[in-house]
Amino acid sequence: MGTVLYFDIGNTNTKIGIGTKEKIDFSFVLPSDERRTADDFGLSLLAMLTHTGIDPADVQGSIASSVAPGISSTVAAACQRFLCCQTLFAPEDVPIPLENHYSRPHEVGADRLVGAYAARRLFPEESSLITVDYGTATTFDCVEDNAYLGGLICPGLLSAAAALSSGTAKLQRISLHVEDELPVLGRSTSSSMNNGFVFGFAAMTEGLCARLAENMSKRPYVIGTGGFAAALSRVTRRFDAVLPDLLLEGLRLLYKEQVKE
Repeated sequence: MGTVLYFDIGNTNTKIGIGTKEKIDFSFVLPSDERRTADDFGLSLLAMLTHTGIDPADVQGSIASSVAPGISSTVAAACQRFLCCQTLFAPEDVPIPLENHYSRPHEVGADRLVGAYAARRLFPEESSLITVDYGTATTFDCVEDNAYLGGLICPGLLSAAAALSSGTAKLQRISLHVEDELPVLGRSTSSSMNNGFVFGFAAMTEGLCARLAENMSKRPYVIGTGGFAAALSRVTRRFDAVLPDLLLEGLRLLYKEQVKE
């Protein structure tokens, strides 16, 4: 069975999955740096394949979702030059089979649609779904039956912390890590900020999911994804599932179901 590459191209990082149509075996993360050339990116791909013991000649295809057009062209050029492989992009090349209820459907980020599609395919028994993705921005996306309803875009946890630190001379950068399951009164600036951000985002998740649920026919099944979903799952019970690689899984399902080889 041939190898397929999956690219979740974000504004901050590009997550890369390596596997087949049936499963993703390995994943890596590279910075989404527009200064990187196709040669640089392609050599990184070859190093990943070597590290995983996969012959580059076995790569039969690749699929990507992207919110960073400059990185998209670099990835596509790298795959073509180093792997003789065309990169398909969702939804431009590979349609996402969801009804899109956005007023201007083309404005929805590909990552949001792919995540919504993955949630629908992975949890077919749940009529109402909300995905919460903690990336550069925090996005809430609602799915009802086979329709993408829309959602919310909020500040990202890391970007909000960086903005606060850069705008205030006495506030240092923080780890965004807490041991407690309930907020404690901070006895230092770092602990005050750590607890404020982690529990603040947990409360935002709980509150917004509750309010979004009022627009849906049934209690929604909530899926957390992205870099901080696992950490936040320790301090909120609102998640019904935590799948850090939901977008890569959505790309795999799209490739399997929509791409004819």
